Amino acid sequence: MAAVDEESAGRHEHALDFGLLGHVRVVRGSEALPSGTPQQRAMLADLLLRRGKTATVGELIQALWGEEPPTNPVPTLRTYANRLRNALGPRKDVLVSQGGGYALRLGAEDRLDADRVARLTAAAEKSTAAGDLTQAHELYTEALGMWDGGEALAGIPGPGAEMHRARLGEQRLALLEARLEVGLQIGLHAESVSELTALTTAYPLRERLRELLMLALYRCGRQAEALAVYADARRILVDELGVEPRAELAELHGKILNADASLSFTGPADPTAAPPPVRPAQLPAAVGDFTGRVAFVAELGQQLATAGGRVMVVSAVAGIGGVGKTTLAVQVAHHAREHFPDGQLYVDLQGAGPSPAEPQAVLGAFLRALGIPDDAVPSTESERAALYRSLLDGRRILTLLDNARDAAQIRPLLPGTPSCATLITSRHRMVDLAGAHLVDLDVMSPEEALTLFSKIVGEERVSSEHQAAMDVVGACGFLPLAIRIAASRLAARRTWTVATLARKLSDERRRLDELQAGDQAVAATFELGYGQLNREQARTFRLLGLADGPDISVHAAAALLDRDADTTETLLESLVDASLLESAAPGRYRLHDLVRLFARACAERDEQPPAERDAAVSRLLDFYLATTATVYTLQRPGDKLANHLEPTTQPGLTFDSPATAVDWLFTEADCLLSCAQQSTDEAGLRKAVDLLLAARDLAESGVFSLQYERACYALLGAAQSAADPRAEGRVYTALAQADHMADRLDASEKHGRKALSLGELADDMVPRAHAANACGIIALYQDRPDDASTYLTGALDAYQADADLPGEASVLSCLSRVNLNIGRTDHAVRLAQQSLTILRRMGSPLRLANGQYTLGIALTEDGQHVAAAEQFVQALNSFRSNRQRVWEGLSLFRLAEVRLAMNMPAEAATMAERALAQLSNSSGPTWRANVLTVLGRALDAIDQRGRARACWEQALSIFEEHGSIEASAVRNLLASPAV
Repeated sequence: MAAVDEESAGRHEHALDFGLLGHVRVVRGSEALPSGTPQQRAMLADLLLRRGKTATVGELIQALWGEEPPTNPVPTLRTYANRLRNALGPRKDVLVSQGGGYALRLGAEDRLDADRVARLTAAAEKSTAAGDLTQAHELYTEALGMWDGGEALAGIPGPGAEMHRARLGEQRLALLEARLEVGLQIGLHAESVSELTALTTAYPLRERLRELLMLALYRCGRQAEALAVYADARRILVDELGVEPRAELAELHGKILNADASLSFTGPADPTAAPPPVRPAQLPAAVGDFTGRVAFVAELGQQLATAGGRVMVVSAVAGIGGVGKTTLAVQVAHHAREHFPDGQLYVDLQGAGPSPAEPQAVLGAFLRALGIPDDAVPSTESERAALYRSLLDGRRILTLLDNARDAAQIRPLLPGTPSCATLITSRHRMVDLAGAHLVDLDVMSPEEALTLFSKIVGEERVSSEHQAAMDVVGACGFLPLAIRIAASRLAARRTWTVATLARKLSDERRRLDELQAGDQAVAATFELGYGQLNREQARTFRLLGLADGPDISVHAAAALLDRDADTTETLLESLVDASLLESAAPGRYRLHDLVRLFARACAERDEQPPAERDAAVSRLLDFYLATTATVYTLQRPGDKLANHLEPTTQPGLTFDSPATAVDWLFTEADCLLSCAQQSTDEAGLRKAVDLLLAARDLAESGVFSLQYERACYALLGAAQSAADPRAEGRVYTALAQADHMADRLDASEKHGRKALSLGELADDMVPRAHAANACGIIALYQDRPDDASTYLTGALDAYQADADLPGEASVLSCLSRVNLNIGRTDHAVRLAQQSLTILRRMGSPLRLANGQYTLGIALTEDGQHVAAAEQFVQALNSFRSNRQRVWEGLSLFRLAEVRLAMNMPAEAATMAERALAQLSNSSGPTWRANVLTVLGRALDAIDQRGRARACWEQALSIFEEHGSIEASAVRNLLASPAV
């Protein structure tokens, strides 16, 4: 006990003693400090029981008042905190405000009675394990003496106090049982009977107390009374709970009936028989080619180096199979060995397999490794855990628990002393392991992956085929296990080039088969995690693998799974905890590339019938189409395209404003385009094509143009193979629009004419109107007014037949441009204004912006520059808010032209520079050449002639390359004497 009491010597006069085991109290020296009202004491108690951790204001309100807080609880808490600081006087700094909450940070000399109980209990357990039962009994007695009056937190209100009171009460009962059990082992039978009688009366359902009373009575020669205790216990359990006594109680009853000799008192064990300390060194060897992970090694190393302070270090490393958790943990453990001179323990808990290690068996192995002989290892898990904690007390030992299944498997294996540390690896995130420092291990960076690959294959082979090597590690998803397997295969085959391996891995259908070498296989690693899923989780995992998008939202996943959003989120989060799915952002999830291939393989190997797979992808496509159609309709009120789309079985999402609808469209762009591109089967083809039509804003934005075009061409091939003129005509319509925005005018008109022909064949209004409009615009740009008028008149007839006013307004805008080209400026302005009137009535900001853009052009040609600038500015703002990057750039270009016409060259240059920035990677080259031409003119006007010439030379090169008629005008600018 001297070791337990040594803290009392030489304490500072301002050291504080806190009491919770009875009335909440604070003592400084011999002076009891005022602790305030019951609620103030409740706050003090809650902070003390958090052991220095910060309690948020919300947590304190819940602890003190639960669901019925006072009207202004925050000022009340602040008042309590101030009063506590005043009461603490010179030591008021122990109560700190941090992160919007409060914490009590006690000093080394401060004491809390609950902490002293913990130390006394640990010392008693250690004495029990060492065979010194008399000292153990004294220590337990002293620990129980810390309770003042029997009930902790006496008189303290609030749900928090009630919870802690119950826990501390249970702790006291456990200590009573432990002391009485030790007492019986040292012969205190008669002394224990009266206390046990009172306790069994107070706690009639606590069977362990009944066992101890029966044993005490039997050893006092009162066999009949002992049997009566059992009969009474059985009657109560059966009558009140409907259960029989537990096996231990029934077994003791049988032994008493038979006067079993094992129940007789034989005296305490010899305390000198305790085994000497043993220094285990069980860490596996660290890998010689360990690569990267610098931040993780530093983070975990710093955590382990702090062991020996006030808090036991528990670090848990989680991640998908093959990400290198064990390799990292072993590396870190070897680096930290110097901090744990008393040894290192290691066990593979086999948590990813079908038969995870039992904590009881692991504890037995640990006890034997620490020098306990087989015959001295206790039989029960709880006894082994107690002995294990006792042996580790005061020693500095690191335990590496590898491949854990869950926190329940871990808890019995944790030491109870602050001088030890535990490092855990698991595929499951141990969010329910109290006090653990959680580390989520991700795949390697491309640089780390290439370095690891080079170390195994050889720097010389890799450096000569750098791009092929990057292709290999990319195909491996930067997963360490996959990289090691691929590199090992290449290292063993000297006739292969790196490109050979890259080619083999490029086939997604065979990639997992290629990633195996010897007894290592990526698919087998994933199989272990998959095998732990329940039926619903496994179905979720398989169906997620069918979606091609880079990630998936909760609502999209709900459609794929045919479950409601709340159920879906719960399922997805359970897969995140199992490290089979990543949480990309709140409400969004993604599969690692190789995990996706594995999930899809699982779905295709007779675990998910083809009809169910097709239905799942069809539901996802329906969700995207229905929601995208809603976005389109919100963006374009009165537009009739949605009336001509394929019907869907999924309702899709609704939005409270066009802005939130646009946000959804651009957030989901990659996913919905991927879904369209993969839906090339006959059942999904038409819906996928219609999805592209409804998502035309993505093609016009410039940001997603390439993905949009890839999806178009994939569906075009499918439509042609299916001989479906309706689907083919609509794909060509989408392509005509995409080509137009990319400044591929000839291709746009070619695709538009094809769409028109197929539209007539299929009697489909969509290409007859939209494709005709697109062809008219191209003819307009190519200065073919007669062709433009013919196409646009056809489009106007189609839109009017469909009562599509926005479409009609679009055609009027184009006819305005035709009239400008033939010199009918007044008529052009009137047509543009007529179009704008319709668009204002429809209330579509995006379509209105197109009308304002056209009217701005007409007003510019008419010399109404101020009015034109106003129209362009309004259009610019609308395009920007709707994420139309190309149109935003074109509006800036038109503003530059107007500013130049208004003799404002400096502003014109600024506008042109901004236009170039917008159009640099999102539009066709001739648009950029037009901007460069105007920029050159603006620079020339402000005497920056060198820059102006460079702009015109670049513009001329582009115009000549594309055979544009604007080339001659630029040549004239370059030939000007002023340049």
